[in-house]
Amino acid sequence: MRPGTRVEVRSRFESKWSRGFEVADLVEAGAAGPGEEMYKVRRRSDGSILPVTFSANDLREENRRSTWWI
Repeated sequence: MRPGTRVEVRSRFESKWSRGFEVADLVEAGAAGPGEEMYKVRRRSDGSILPVTFSANDLREENRRSTWWI
């Protein structure tokens, strides 16, 4: 995923998906271990970068809802 991609983040406590985030940056390769990409995530509501990194398994592209009726 590239920076700016809108994503949903899996909660580490409840394993539910939360919306309203975007990829801020890809953590340098090798920092997370061989072959695992880690991401810094920004909260879109206030622009804050979260203090933890997320693996690709804990992120998914945001599912845009259809607006066919508009």
